[in-house]
Amino acid sequence: MKVLITGGYGFIGSHVADRFWKEGYEVVIIDNLSTGQRDRVQFRHKGYMLSVEDAACENVFRAFHFDVVVHLAAQTSVGASVENPVADAESNVLGLVNMLTLATKYGVSKFLFASSAAVYGEPVRLPLAEMDSLNPVSPYGMSKWLGETYCMKWNELYGLDTVSFRLSNVYGPRQGNGGEAGVVSHFITNLLMGRTIEIDGDGEQTRDFIYVTDVADAFLRAAHSQLKGVYNLSTNTETTIQSLASKLVFIHGSGEIVYRSAKNGDIKKSRLNNEKVRDDLDWAPLYSLDEGIEKTYAAFSSAEEKGKKKSKSSEDSSRFSIFLRSIKPYVENLLVFLFVTWLYLNGTVSLQQSTDVLIVFYIGLLGILYGKRQAVLASGLSILLILYGRLAQGREFVSLLYDTAFLFQVILYLFIGLVVGYATQRKNNMIAMQKERLGELESQYRQLDEVHLDVLEVKKALQLQLSTREDSFGKVHALLREMDDLEPEMVYVRSVHALQDFMSADHVSFFLLSEDRQFARIVARAGKPEGRQTSSWKVSEHPFLQSLLDDKNSGQFVNKKLDPSAPMMATVLRHNGAVYGVIAVDGISFHHLSLYHENVFRIVTDVAKNSLIRAFSFMDATEKERYHPGTRLLKKQAFDVVLQSKRLAQERNGLPFSLLESTLDQERVAAQTDKMRNLLRQTDYIGEQKEGKVSLLLTNCSDDDVTYVRSRLLREGIETTILGGGM
Repeated sequence: MKVLITGGYGFIGSHVADRFWKEGYEVVIIDNLSTGQRDRVQFRHKGYMLSVEDAACENVFRAFHFDVVVHLAAQTSVGASVENPVADAESNVLGLVNMLTLATKYGVSKFLFASSAAVYGEPVRLPLAEMDSLNPVSPYGMSKWLGETYCMKWNELYGLDTVSFRLSNVYGPRQGNGGEAGVVSHFITNLLMGRTIEIDGDGEQTRDFIYVTDVADAFLRAAHSQLKGVYNLSTNTETTIQSLASKLVFIHGSGEIVYRSAKNGDIKKSRLNNEKVRDDLDWAPLYSLDEGIEKTYAAFSSAEEKGKKKSKSSEDSSRFSIFLRSIKPYVENLLVFLFVTWLYLNGTVSLQQSTDVLIVFYIGLLGILYGKRQAVLASGLSILLILYGRLAQGREFVSLLYDTAFLFQVILYLFIGLVVGYATQRKNNMIAMQKERLGELESQYRQLDEVHLDVLEVKKALQLQLSTREDSFGKVHALLREMDDLEPEMVYVRSVHALQDFMSADHVSFFLLSEDRQFARIVARAGKPEGRQTSSWKVSEHPFLQSLLDDKNSGQFVNKKLDPSAPMMATVLRHNGAVYGVIAVDGISFHHLSLYHENVFRIVTDVAKNSLIRAFSFMDATEKERYHPGTRLLKKQAFDVVLQSKRLAQERNGLPFSLLESTLDQERVAAQTDKMRNLLRQTDYIGEQKEGKVSLLLTNCSDDDVTYVRSRLLREGIETTILGGGM
């Protein structure tokens, strides 16, 4: 099974990830790392650095098709929500809605949401129960309250099973130090660093502390349960902050407690009633506060020792590398200048002959390599060099101030240094901007590439399994390849043929639902037209069909009651959220009504669904190429493909069709085809085969049906002739 954990690199998320992984789940994590840390999750998993409101999250859902989603990603600071409520809403509301939408779209079975005790606000009575009034005092509390409402409504509107846990004060290993929720870790960190423990107020304020492992266990249990709705998750125990601080000082062996003035708006008492979750989930916290803080202190103490050793080593190496990078341009500048000076002093280059050329090259080189600062420094050193040369020739310093040639050289060197340095600096700035943009694109590419590789890995494993086994799965692999087509009509025919072949069914039918959802008409059939095989179903007369259309979850029916009026198995096909077809399987033995065959049926129909969605998308994209402009008349090439599929269906499975022809009024093509379309069924087609003629393809029709359709057209002034067909 597969679970998605948003915020999985956070404090609670990493423990939830550990718990699901130990239970055998394939774990996938989405986290923007705003507060999370990758090293908190040590086992093998898939992780994507994304914000939950990012549209790119759909790539992850599409690749994995999760069974469970645990939504923990959130902006968790009450203070930050007050300072920036817009950012709080983007993460906590828009992010949640995005996850709920994707979970519904990709068939997630269970959605678990981490709410907060902040939804209650200042309590009127204790302990607080789920039915008590809510009065959040911060945007954070309001966003969590709104999140619970979204989850409940999503269950009502879309059938997604959702559970919202109102968490009390969670503590444990890996916790950060910020905010009230991190009071345990904050106190421990202060003790380990030799600082005092500071308590706001008199310390008599109470909180309901729950160990993080108990929280993780509750999320796992909820994923395996029928639980729905809102639940408190707590120990149902009040602990004063003074008592907590004293326990930690005792464990540490020393420490000083200091009291500060109380914070405005600080809740005095907090305790959540957990009786409802105890009864409904059969869950209870396993760790007392004493046990939990001992484990938390031990984990923090161990991490502190490792952190000190690592930080000291990395800090020393980091300082040295920064120092080397900072002096490197100056050292190289000085070395080049000393080389140029040596050429002058030993007479290799004459000051009178090559001063400008060599020095200009030196200034330009340093400017190109390092920018304005080194170019100006090179200019200054060069001016000192030519000044030394003039003085060595016996010139007076004062006289040089009136020497136009000397002053021109000084100005030239400064000008070159500034121009080259500025140009290089501008180029470097542009390169830096492009690198930043490239980094963003590379990050997006890596995320998409990871999803792509994950899909390929799963695909290869499935192909290997299908191609190497000797049972029916080997046939599945070959038959499913037939569905790789961009024409819906071909997919209809091939999918029913594949289902019949490897499920050993007497007959399989593919029905399209009418636009008014009143009738389901057959468009493809495999097997002999015997027994309950009909050309159409009236939805109101078939309870199983009504239940299928109303089912917003699995959309699959198994006739375990052996109802003679219903097929043995059936499933609906959806596109853009609406049901458009039904696949029905009949004529299979009772012992095939097993979980194995149900899964086989689900797998193959899912492949058919995906093939049809791709085909429909292709049709939408090529609609202008398939139809004559402004009409409902298929072009000859598109009509020939449909006709070919009907001939294939007739040859394979005896599904009848008839082909009629009528004269086409070239001046009234749109009106004429619209009129014909309104007189035909949804499963019939109108297309062009000969110039000046229009062909009507009637699917799944008897001789009586053809006669009736022709007379109906004739009453509207449309004469037809029979070209042929397959009966």
